[in-house]
Amino acid sequence: MPTNTSIPTLDGNDTIPAYVVKPSGTLPNSTPRGAIIVIQEIFGVNPGIAKKTEAWAAAGYLAVAPDVFWRQQPGLEFDPDIPEEFQQAVGYMMKHDFDLGIRDVEAVIHWIRRDQGVASVGLEGFCMGGKVAYMAAARTDIDASVGYYGVGIDQMLNESHALAKPLLLHVPTADGFVTPAAQAAMHAGLDSNMHVTIHDYEGLDHGFADTFGARRNIEGAKLAEKRTAAFFAANVG
Repeated sequence: MPTNTSIPTLDGNDTIPAYVVKPSGTLPNSTPRGAIIVIQEIFGVNPGIAKKTEAWAAAGYLAVAPDVFWRQQPGLEFDPDIPEEFQQAVGYMMKHDFDLGIRDVEAVIHWIRRDQGVASVGLEGFCMGGKVAYMAAARTDIDASVGYYGVGIDQMLNESHALAKPLLLHVPTADGFVTPAAQAAMHAGLDSNMHVTIHDYEGLDHGFADTFGARRNIEGAKLAEKRTAAFFAANVG
């Protein structure tokens, strides 16, 4: 999906490409109910991420999907159902600087509040974006975050003390990328945190909440989407 907006980086020396969708029917001077940042899987701002972004706009939010890999190569799109493209995407993820990436997320938050006039901001991330959701909750002043699948979060539990805003995690128990030990560590490290809610999805695998494609589990995806919508309605607007 071609991006349609350029968002300044924190230092103002460059711009982050993003796919931005405003709520349909919004009057020129009216304010959306809030904003949702959609963070891609390793597959770029592809049709699935674009569809999720458009769905948030249809629900009344300003929706923003930044191109996470723009510093490596802007405009990348991959199909997770094509093995060669899957492996290409893994390569870009392995080279991604997550610490620098979270500063890009912070820049997007600032742009939404300062330039778009939307005060309340949530973030929804998938796959590696789920890790970004956790990092955003720990390192930025985002109002609420939702992470899907939990990849790498067990390695960042030392930052859990900084979680001061609502965080919702959707964790499929049969995820080949998040071992049972990693899932147990997440529960042990986060269940006592009043700001964190973890939903387990028994027997489901990584990518169960895809918009479409071979990995999607319709029942599980719809349940997670319902929970996410209610979470953002309560914490973002």
